[in-house]
Amino acid sequence: MTSYHYPVLRSEVLSLLEDRQIKIFVDGTLGAGGHAEAILSAHPVVEQYIGIDQDTQALEIAGDRLKSWGEKVSYHHGNFVEVIPTLKGSIDGILLDLGVSSMQLDRAERGFSFAKEGPLDMRMNRDKPLTAEEIVNTWSVSDLGRIFRDYGEEKQWRAAAHAIVEARKEERITTTTQLSEVLRGVVRKKKGKSIHPHTLIFQGLRICVNSELEVVQDVLPICVEKLKVGGCLAVITFHSLEDRIVKKMFRQMASDKHDTSGFGGVFLDKEPLVTDLTRRPIISSEGEMEENPRSRSAKLRAVEKL
Repeated sequence: MTSYHYPVLRSEVLSLLEDRQIKIFVDGTLGAGGHAEAILSAHPVVEQYIGIDQDTQALEIAGDRLKSWGEKVSYHHGNFVEVIPTLKGSIDGILLDLGVSSMQLDRAERGFSFAKEGPLDMRMNRDKPLTAEEIVNTWSVSDLGRIFRDYGEEKQWRAAAHAIVEARKEERITTTTQLSEVLRGVVRKKKGKSIHPHTLIFQGLRICVNSELEVVQDVLPICVEKLKVGGCLAVITFHSLEDRIVKKMFRQMASDKHDTSGFGGVFLDKEPLVTDLTRRPIISSEGEMEENPRSRSAKLRAVEKL
């Protein structure tokens, strides 16, 4: 019997969707199909479940997991920001489970983790040309520093960027463990922090390779536009950069005032687009955090279209 990853915040997502009539649902990050299995089981009236993922292997695994629902489920390879604008019909709900999946982290050949030796790849969609190896070996010290500072929020970003540029003069950096070795002694563990000192450097590279923040910024208005009135958009984030974008955009969409920065304090009225269903982010239970440490950083926010 196949063992599947358990989806983060499964019960909390189901609670948000409880008592909703869902006929067409979009899963923008299908992964191994865990959320899909739960939603389809809880909502037998679903007529069309649209699963999107950048990872072809994830689509294959999800296809096996969801085969009992037959043609009710459709599978689409690509980024949700590319696929969702092309969808037709009145959509009742959309779920975006952002970031890298446990399944991808566990596969050394994908190059997401410094814990296992693998190629410096980090592409969620392997059809895309840009890899972490290209960035590490060809981008300037200032561009590397910007990635580590802005996308990794790493305070030792200067030291990391300079160490990489010096090391690549001797030989090309091609593997995750090679990069980790370059950073050893340069990016040190912070006092009071339990995470590995190289975590944020790898996070910054991954976000850059996959344009993660840009696509979140772009896709949220598209999702709201595609929803029917009363439809629900739920987003799960795993780090502060993503969550900040989602929080800010949901707040703006729910407001009856335009963003007034630059207008000298003049408040301009507008019609709110959504109702905020989660004034504060929903986080995992203590039990889930113990079972799945990755869920500790997960935050769920949701809105309903007006």
